[in-house]
Amino acid sequence: MSFVISLLVNALSVYVAAWLLPGVNVSDLMTAIIVAIALGLINTFLKPILLLLTLPINLLTLGLFTFVINALLILLVGNLVPGFIVDGFVSALLFGFVVSIVGSIFGSVVK
Repeated sequence: MSFVISLLVNALSVYVAAWLLPGVNVSDLMTAIIVAIALGLINTFLKPILLLLTLPINLLTLGLFTFVINALLILLVGNLVPGFIVDGFVSALLFGFVVSIVGSIFGSVVK
């Protein structure tokens, strides 16, 4: 049950972030759920590999390069999921920030 609640919180945060940002478009709530699943899978399997490969530049930038990796992964999800449109890198970067903040707020309300 906890997985379903977490998925719904993430999907709702994706939907709200897309509503707030002009450069991101989610067609409906089902697309937001698919985006939440895709982001979860990519963050679970692909992100650790990318973080390991970019460890030197990540250390030089004191971890700020992680935001670039997050934005690139969001752009990847935008290319994979129909109905989820991200206009560019800056929109993906802001989308990552907003999803994180909104997800934290929703997560604290649910708990």
